[in-house]
Amino acid sequence: MNKVINFLISRSNFGKRTLIILTDVVLILLSLLIALSLENKTIYFLDNNSFNVFLISLVIAIPIFALFDLYRSIIRYMGFIEIWSITKAVTLFSTISYFLNSLVQGEFLSLTLFFSFWLICLVLVSFSRLTASSLLLEKFISSNVVIYGAGAAGRQLSSALRNSRELKPVAFVDEDKSLQGNFLNGIKVLSPSKLPKLIRRKKIFEVLIAMPSAKKHEISRIVSSIGELPVKVRVLPGVAELAQGKISVSDLKPLEVADLLGREPVKAQEDLLKGNIKSKVVMVTGAGGSIGSELCRQILKIKPKLLVLYEISEVSLYLIEQELINDFERERIKTFLGNVSDKGRVKEVCEQFGVNTIYHAAAYKQVPMVEMNTLQSFENNVFGTLNCALSALETGVETFVLVSTDKAVRPTSFMGATKRFAELILQALSEEQSKSSSKRGIIFTMVRFGNVLGSSASVVPLFREQIQKGGPVTVTDPEVVRYFMSIPESAELVIQAGSLAKGGEVFLLDMGKPIKIFELAEKMIRLSGFERYNPETKEGDIEITFSGLRDGEKLYEELLIGNDATKTSHKLIFKANEEKLEWKEIERLIEEFKEAVQDRNEKKVHDLLIGSISGYKPHSGLKDLIYISKGYKDSKD
Repeated sequence: MNKVINFLISRSNFGKRTLIILTDVVLILLSLLIALSLENKTIYFLDNNSFNVFLISLVIAIPIFALFDLYRSIIRYMGFIEIWSITKAVTLFSTISYFLNSLVQGEFLSLTLFFSFWLICLVLVSFSRLTASSLLLEKFISSNVVIYGAGAAGRQLSSALRNSRELKPVAFVDEDKSLQGNFLNGIKVLSPSKLPKLIRRKKIFEVLIAMPSAKKHEISRIVSSIGELPVKVRVLPGVAELAQGKISVSDLKPLEVADLLGREPVKAQEDLLKGNIKSKVVMVTGAGGSIGSELCRQILKIKPKLLVLYEISEVSLYLIEQELINDFERERIKTFLGNVSDKGRVKEVCEQFGVNTIYHAAAYKQVPMVEMNTLQSFENNVFGTLNCALSALETGVETFVLVSTDKAVRPTSFMGATKRFAELILQALSEEQSKSSSKRGIIFTMVRFGNVLGSSASVVPLFREQIQKGGPVTVTDPEVVRYFMSIPESAELVIQAGSLAKGGEVFLLDMGKPIKIFELAEKMIRLSGFERYNPETKEGDIEITFSGLRDGEKLYEELLIGNDATKTSHKLIFKANEEKLEWKEIERLIEEFKEAVQDRNEKKVHDLLIGSISGYKPHSGLKDLIYISKGYKDSKD
């Protein structure tokens, strides 16, 4: 049996798929013969008539199986999703085959024969793959694990694993030389340098990092040292998450991408967090989005007088409301359905509840989607920001914080251009206030950051989904790099920026080193327990393909338009000093934009943005679907 398994494993991906297809051919034939034998109540052998039925079924089955990705799935990781795909594929091909064979023979075949064939084929195809999966798992996946860290957490974890039927710790590894060579709970402590040999010799399936007090850069270094070793990695959460409770197997979690960035979260300053929230009425627009919802969670922890949730999506608003009222008092939460483009609605909410602080997170942000829907995106991102800002100004709001993006810096996308113009609106309003009044009016400010891990438009959930499906993982370009930060961290930055603001500033965060998206994809594949497919050697599980830069996408994102960022009282938050437009100029442009939007003139809106935003250089012409459908050329004209 081992020789057979080894033979199968040694085949190329093409060879493996060919074997699976041939197996399916045999199983379809066997299913038909068994079904015919049951129908005729005697052992049935292949004749001309049944051969024709088989041939028709085969011609239909293989393409349908391929359509349902049955030849791309990774056999050794078979699960419910794969079985469901098999069920759908067998049902579809059996149904089509039944009617087609009935048509060829000039009469309907027996329904009993159809159901027998369907059931037998479903059982045989599913059983064959589950059997192969079981055999391969025995070959590839051992229950043996190594615990990285021989401290108190590691010892507790090894004790918990004694009651686990799935995992068996065979060794500790620890960098502390004084511990190496000793035994803990009957398990030897080894040097990390012994790990590669240990994995091969003991058939280690997984490394469990039991270092809850370790910094993120230490975890990142450890994972990098494990490198390309064929093991999965899981980690115990931090000390705070464990809450000093007894460690159990269930505490283990998959290593997240954030753990690999090697960057410590920016420590929040309590006084800055409370400045615009404590005992105030706070409003969040786009409250159901990735950033908006996290803002709501953190704001409620700071105990505002009232939190107002404003969101256009009923489903998103409902979900965040239900989450919040389960953790906080319902009386402190008010929810409103509304579009930020509806100034009357925004103003009414601000006025009725006496809003003190607004965090404006409502925006269309998915770059290709915005490129294809320019007018709607402009209305939401630009007019929406203008409406919220003017409503805040007219109702006595104290602080208005815009959630902006690094894509606003020398934008190449329509989305980035709309966000930059939204920044210019707030900067101009702030400047106009300082000229017209000696009193301190509303503070307009904005905060700019890079990509957020796990957000709705992030590559991380996309990559995760692609890996679960067996690949390929699509990367736009091998040289694309991005800054990354966590959703909680970005929300904290937004909150703190409002407290630092004096009016008109653009705040940004020292986000450390950017990461290559290609490397991120490789790391996520390894974290999922797979190997990247190598087209040269034809080895590995998940392929990485390159699709080319999308419309409006940059190779490198920037946070600064100029080079003169200044420090603030927070060591990792900086203030950008950038060129502005006068409010009179903004007013003139707004009128032109309104006229263009009213006329449904996509090109005029596009051209006005190019003319008003310094550094806006679209990679390509107008990609708006309506504009193109009207018969206009997609060009830079």
